[in-house]
Amino acid sequence: MKCLRNTVLFVGTLSPSISLGFAPRPSSFLLRTSIMASSTSSNTNTCPKTGNPLPNLPIPEPLLSLTPGTWAYDTMSRRLNKEILQRTYEENQAAFESPDFAKALVRFNNLRSELDNAADTKLSYLKFDEVEDGRPDEVVERERREWREIISPYIENNDTWLSAPWLVTEFYAYRRLIEAIGYYDKSNPATYLYDPFAVAKKAGLESSVKSAENMLEKIVSLPNTKEGVGLAAAFALWGNKMDLSIWPADAENSSLDVFAKILHAADQNLLHDDTAELAEHCEILRRRGDGSVDIIVDNAGFELVTDLALADHLVASGVAQVVTFQLKSHPTFVSDALEKDLIETVEHYAALPEDKFPNARAAGIRWQQYLEDGKWVCNEDNFWVQPSPMWEMPEPLRSDLKNRCDLAFVKGDANYRRLLGDRYWDYTSPFQDVVGCYFPCPVCSLRTLKAEVGCGMEKEQVDRAKLLDDEWMVNGRFGVVQFGSGANE
Repeated sequence: MKCLRNTVLFVGTLSPSISLGFAPRPSSFLLRTSIMASSTSSNTNTCPKTGNPLPNLPIPEPLLSLTPGTWAYDTMSRRLNKEILQRTYEENQAAFESPDFAKALVRFNNLRSELDNAADTKLSYLKFDEVEDGRPDEVVERERREWREIISPYIENNDTWLSAPWLVTEFYAYRRLIEAIGYYDKSNPATYLYDPFAVAKKAGLESSVKSAENMLEKIVSLPNTKEGVGLAAAFALWGNKMDLSIWPADAENSSLDVFAKILHAADQNLLHDDTAELAEHCEILRRRGDGSVDIIVDNAGFELVTDLALADHLVASGVAQVVTFQLKSHPTFVSDALEKDLIETVEHYAALPEDKFPNARAAGIRWQQYLEDGKWVCNEDNFWVQPSPMWEMPEPLRSDLKNRCDLAFVKGDANYRRLLGDRYWDYTSPFQDVVGCYFPCPVCSLRTLKAEVGCGMEKEQVDRAKLLDDEWMVNGRFGVVQFGSGANE
């Protein structure tokens, strides 16, 4: 099995009462906006910080978490602590209350106290300990420097958990959790590389099999045509319905073939569909015979299985000679997938009983072979667990995608928010002008909408979604398949 270890460090549903309005702009807002946009001036269309291309359009304001009634406010002032961290404590209570976790539990509770007072608690720097950190010194130092660059403007501006940009504080909260439990502390074997979301991800994996059995039977019969690629992408898109950070993964879900209904409604629930452009690009790669495709992965569980199914079809149909999975480098956002989660998924499926799950078991065995043969490659990178917009993608990651990758699928809502810098783009702004013009290679976003940002959707489709569902931007009912050509450099 070929797995890359890139140690160059850089990566729900609203209640009816929650509105989708913009946050009011306090007197210090322009300073914060200037901080976040200082490296993204669209005047030169080149990022001063990285030298990367920028979106073609003027870059708008970032989402904040200041306004009661918005999804951002609810997440940072209530949901993150009262739901996600509370569930994390409950799922890990035996470990957290053991003597080995005594210091970790104090830090964990301190983090929760900060979030209990999110409106008044100022942000602080992450703590690093090169002596006890189990990673190489240069890796630790680089991550320290990068997080300091990310967070210091908001610390210097006396920002709180709510007044700093939402994307920054949300990623920061999960990195603070990693710090609190001592994830990198090699002096404590109990906490070292301890995944606080393992229980949730394990439940998601086990509950995925029954629905996946039906899907995987279809995947192997897909034609090696444009239509086959379109169907494989559709499976991968609607896998977001199994996002564990919004819906709990429990045994009840394992008995429901949720995907059948979603796929049946796929056409009416797409607000933009570039499947034809995606399929045409894949057809070019198939004819060429040496395609290199990346999947920037989002969630573990059923969604990861749909990503593996997409990768399976890409290799089997000749679109890709190699598929690289871009994965998170530490646990984050509850259900986000690490390399270990991908390997565990493959091994779990390969070990299923053949009499009950013949298609899932056969898929797992194929996937094991792809990994052993180097047709599938895993790459973890800290850029994928940091809040920087993707137009600030650092080296050598960006050059690798530019020079090696023929197509990158970007999965999930958090990754999509980063594609857009988590900013208030006009919903009708073309995806090519916002993302396709700066991304280092051809890119396809497969996204179900779960946050109040978006672009590349026709006005008529937006108006239709608003009429059908007041929560159309946040509840995952609607999706997009968006394709961009990549930067012309």
